[in-house]
Amino acid sequence: MDSPEAPHDLSEVLTNMNGAGEVGRGGHVIPAHYGDARAEYDAVRGGGAGLIDLSARGRVEVSGAEAVQFLNGLVTNDVKALEDGAWMHAAFPNVQGRLLASVRVIRHGDVFLFDTEAATHATVLKNLERFTLAGDFRVRDAGAGTAMLSVQGAGSREVVGAIAGEEAAGLGRGRAAEWQWGGARALVLRATHTAEDGFDFVCDAGVAVELWESLAGAGARPVGFDALEVLRVEAGVPRYGVDVDDTNVVLEAAADEAVSFTKGCYVGQEIIARIHWRGHVAKRLTGLVLEDGDAPAPSGAKVFSGDGAREVGRVTSSVHSPRLGRAVALGVVKYDFLAAGTAVRVRDGDGDEGNGRAARVAGLPLVRGSWYDPAAGAEDA
Repeated sequence: MDSPEAPHDLSEVLTNMNGAGEVGRGGHVIPAHYGDARAEYDAVRGGGAGLIDLSARGRVEVSGAEAVQFLNGLVTNDVKALEDGAWMHAAFPNVQGRLLASVRVIRHGDVFLFDTEAATHATVLKNLERFTLAGDFRVRDAGAGTAMLSVQGAGSREVVGAIAGEEAAGLGRGRAAEWQWGGARALVLRATHTAEDGFDFVCDAGVAVELWESLAGAGARPVGFDALEVLRVEAGVPRYGVDVDDTNVVLEAAADEAVSFTKGCYVGQEIIARIHWRGHVAKRLTGLVLEDGDAPAPSGAKVFSGDGAREVGRVTSSVHSPRLGRAVALGVVKYDFLAAGTAVRVRDGDGDEGNGRAARVAGLPLVRGSWYDPAAGAEDA
């Protein structure tokens, strides 16, 4: 994609809207809200459309005749099988099979665009750049010159159709397409970050403000960090450094579809494959629904068996879920307690707190997929 000479500062524009607070993420300022975090949440969950600035995420472009060969030796999924105009989840493991970064790999023509969290941008860039002298393998950091905007919610297709046309709005899930906006090439992806339907736009930073205003004008309500955090936890999307990190084996933290067990060797493959063929991991990130009180559990709260006798995990993120009407959490829980509906107890501190708070394991996502969600039978995004 073309890089503008003088990009507009989207984050500055957004933080000036409606007196929104600011949250710093990876050097990028994100509005905490746009005046009413609950209304922003409802725009996504209630059948409308929310508009989210994801520009703080890292983006790295890879190209070259040997790109597929090198990439298949670095990530867990099969890049060779990725079609033009499609994207897939993958992970960068270390030699012990532990998670360095979760990514999306987007293929457009002969270029592979890696999308990752702000916290793992530098890690992904470093892991890719070290092979640039080994062959026809080119790497470009695209984070600063591009922006990423996302429209999420049942009404997202209507918004996207009004701005980008019916061809873009009709993209299949897991698909991507090039699109012209403001005289520059952009990418449109059908993708969710919320367990609702959704689309991502990757565009040059110089046209991001114009695109944001057009999407908002078509009916997408701006959504800040506070509402997005609730949507993220409900959707079961882990955050690196909070829910998962390099102490987790990839299979404990990454989505199942992020790993290929048939493509051959890559960094950490032997350990990951051994765990897979053994049958299961020792523990895994899962969802928890707290049944006592509305207050979220603190990060690091210990999870015990239902009888309180055995420590079986810990809480990593927790929010109050308007959809479920109670506190929910993400947490790492031992395998024997991962079955949906398993009764557990959450203790907020290290002292003797009796039995703690009653909770149940609910699986992920907590909405649209959990036994606990009254809309669990609805179509997944």
